[in-house]
Amino acid sequence: MRFEFFIALRYLRAKRKHSFGSVIAAISIAGVAVGVAALIVAMGVMNGFSTDFRQRILGINAEILVQGYTQRHQELREELLEVPGVKAVTPHIYTELMLSTSSKVKGVLLRGIDLETAPEVITALRDLAEGKLEDLARLEELPDEKPAPRIILGKQLAERMDIRVGDRVHLLAPAGTQSGAGYSPRVRPFVVSGLFSTGMADVDLYFAFTSIQAARDVMGLRQGEWISGFEITVTDVFKADRTALLVREKLGRGFAVYPWTETNPQIMAALKLESLALGIIMVLLIAVGSFSIITTLIMLVMDKTKDIAIMMSMGATRAAIRKIFVFQGLIIGALGTVAGFTIGLTLCFLLKQYKFIKLPPGAYLVDYVPVLLEGPELVTIGVGTMVICWLATLYPARQAAKLMPVDALRSE
Repeated sequence: MRFEFFIALRYLRAKRKHSFGSVIAAISIAGVAVGVAALIVAMGVMNGFSTDFRQRILGINAEILVQGYTQRHQELREELLEVPGVKAVTPHIYTELMLSTSSKVKGVLLRGIDLETAPEVITALRDLAEGKLEDLARLEELPDEKPAPRIILGKQLAERMDIRVGDRVHLLAPAGTQSGAGYSPRVRPFVVSGLFSTGMADVDLYFAFTSIQAARDVMGLRQGEWISGFEITVTDVFKADRTALLVREKLGRGFAVYPWTETNPQIMAALKLESLALGIIMVLLIAVGSFSIITTLIMLVMDKTKDIAIMMSMGATRAAIRKIFVFQGLIIGALGTVAGFTIGLTLCFLLKQYKFIKLPPGAYLVDYVPVLLEGPELVTIGVGTMVICWLATLYPARQAAKLMPVDALRSE
């Protein structure tokens, strides 16, 4: 064991009559531990909320949206699947219509989907609140009318319009037909076969899904296999911008390509602001613990003035004296970091496992506190804490090394 490290440990394990320094050191360790634990819990909760929110957004809107009418969707889909970073592709028809019942009318965003490929991209359709996605492929027999296609509505939309699974609704397309009697909108009957729920009012109140064939019919796209665009999922959601550039190059002119960062700019701004706030909190929490380290070392230097003078008179160099107090600060920081990680990870595990903190229903997207910890961020916390603790040792260690043995021993 190195001489400097040995002395640093001895100072931390002072005897009972000199235990004041050890008490201060213990308080410093506790300060670092509380800061690290609070930071881990805060980061886990922030990551949990932001990740859950991002997944809900991308569960209804793919990472990349392609807009542009075409009949070559089968050929283009195969080409898009060859683009690096593209995971799945599904065609769609996207339009704004009016949804009506016998007593209510509301505007909706209708999305005609391909039943085979849509679940690979739109995760919200994989687990419906009511009904099954496969039911969209079947027509519903109606009395005195031709068979009607089926439609899936948002749960909040259905509740607001008092619609239940099995009810009949009508879709009114603004692009109607002109006749001698004047202009008349295109109206088609649909039967509600299922409900989906994302927990987001902006989605559940306005979106509706039907088969791509039924969407073509209500829009009047009867000739050819028309679609209005594609939805694409990528292998890395944080590289969607780069993949979107490759998709633009593959499709060429005639198509508009939007990564999810452009279709949801407010969400991206909110997530960036959260990351900035978390970084500031991270520095402040650890800095509080580092201030206690500075205080501990300064008090120890004042208390050990005679010891420092004796060691220097026996041949200890100023560099060795400086290392003693640097080691002592690093030991305090390491012990506090280990204790903070133990406390923080335990609390995060309990929050994730037992969900004992409940949130008000309807106030958030979830009714419990979500927790998500990521390895790189935990490493950053550990390394950052030790760096700040090391910086906190520099001033007290330098002051100890400047001590003159003659001046220190003269007052004894």
